[in-house]
Amino acid sequence: MEFRSESVHVVVHAPRNAAAEEMLTPDALRFVGTLCAKFEGRRKELLLARKAKTIEYDAGELPHFVSNSPAAQDPTWRCALVPHDIQDRRVEITGPVDRKMVINGLNSGAQVYMADFEDSSSPTWSNLIEGQLNLRDAVRGTISFTNPANGKVYALKPKISTLFVRPRGWHLEEAHVTVNGKVASGSIFDFALYLFHNVHALTAKGTGPYYYLPKLESHLEARLWNDVFVTAQQYLGVPVGTCRATVLLETITAAFEMEEILYELRDHSLGLNCGRWDYLFSYIKKFKKHGDKIAPDRTHLTMGTPLMEAYVKRLIFTCHKRGTFAMGGMSAAIPIKNDPQANAAAMKKVEEDKLREVMAGHDGTWVAHPALVTVARKVFDQHMRTPNQITSNPGMVGASISEADLLRLPRVPHGQAITSAGLEKGVAIVLAYTEAWLRGVGCIPLNNAMEDAATAEISRAQIWQWRYQGAATQDNGQPITAERIAGIVQREVNRQCGGATASKGKFRLAGNLVENMLNKEEFDEFLTTVCYPHIVTNVQEPGLSKL
Repeated sequence: MEFRSESVHVVVHAPRNAAAEEMLTPDALRFVGTLCAKFEGRRKELLLARKAKTIEYDAGELPHFVSNSPAAQDPTWRCALVPHDIQDRRVEITGPVDRKMVINGLNSGAQVYMADFEDSSSPTWSNLIEGQLNLRDAVRGTISFTNPANGKVYALKPKISTLFVRPRGWHLEEAHVTVNGKVASGSIFDFALYLFHNVHALTAKGTGPYYYLPKLESHLEARLWNDVFVTAQQYLGVPVGTCRATVLLETITAAFEMEEILYELRDHSLGLNCGRWDYLFSYIKKFKKHGDKIAPDRTHLTMGTPLMEAYVKRLIFTCHKRGTFAMGGMSAAIPIKNDPQANAAAMKKVEEDKLREVMAGHDGTWVAHPALVTVARKVFDQHMRTPNQITSNPGMVGASISEADLLRLPRVPHGQAITSAGLEKGVAIVLAYTEAWLRGVGCIPLNNAMEDAATAEISRAQIWQWRYQGAATQDNGQPITAERIAGIVQREVNRQCGGATASKGKFRLAGNLVENMLNKEEFDEFLTTVCYPHIVTNVQEPGLSKL
């Protein structure tokens, strides 16, 4: 498929399929190409700025609050008023964009369903383009799905959740599309296709194109999104402010620029969300070479960790100060079947997590499974009698959070910080998730929790850091070496495959990739960018498949 005009030349380097025929019309390609062509240079500059910052942090530098910013100096500005249809966002659920999941998410009873092109989706071409078709049908209320295995029919209920969409982060590209000879931004591709096909249908229904924006590392990256929004809305002839977005605050650097990020997006902002798992990953990644910031086992990295408590307080204060949402984070727990006692204990932990959030001042929360919607809603209904807490619970304790508060790791009893069990479990998590991602599956149930890219990345980053820093498992005093990690990876691959000579799924390939990522000298920024070339299939030369 190909579109060419005087200023933009878009080529789709992928085989035809029914979804692509419907979604990649000449007008849609022109829109995608126009946005990519205009903003690609700035996107690349910002990614280079990330790399420059990484070099500084590796050398021992730390992030700091922005000095003399207009956002902090002006006490009067506020984010745009909250639309009437999303005043209440007390429970939100997220999942990938396959047809059955979209229907189940919208039928879940949550106030919001976030259709995810990012951490819970593997960006195969079919997943992406069929996902866009699924969302188009969902917006129009025509989506349905029949399970070929048992004939069960899935369709939308009369009352459904409000739809949000999460495009990919700025660092990800769409290898199957080039614009003026350059690979397209995955962020803009996802954002633009959804907006182009649905903005008028959404506004006619009294709602709008609502987004979640992932992995921002600075207010300049938020400024880029804002400029994309403005250009896109002007192109499509809709009022500026029609697009609205919540930013996932999931990098440690962005935590030092919360107010500035809101300021850049203020005409389009729907607040900030505590993207807790990616946030922990970012902390480890940014300070991986700091000997005083070695992260303990994942079991110790809870919301009670000092740096996480500080992050929550500052986020709530900042958002409510500027009149917008401060959303809570994801409970990764899922129901435990065939073990009522263990399931009751897991649900109790979810209740405690949601109680902490609502009492802190959050306006809503995330869950990973439909069965948890009622659990989370019960807690919020009991303690948040109004649609949100933007004006009723300003979270003033967050006003005094310091730079040091945002960087403080927990104190862990001697001998418990890094364990053999934690090391082996971490390797198993990274391997299992990588294998699933390579098969086109972006989230998996594992150890009674839902693992996606963010949770797997925590394990990957801390294992790399332990090896780099020469740490040892404290239960037996054994050093964490490249050889030891390689041995654990190989044993887990063999266990999953059923023997040293057997093969299953993508475990052999995943094992090679994971061992390399954990043991190489320089840390790979994202697991997904390492694995992405292995899911880019049937890429054709420009012009071989034309629209």
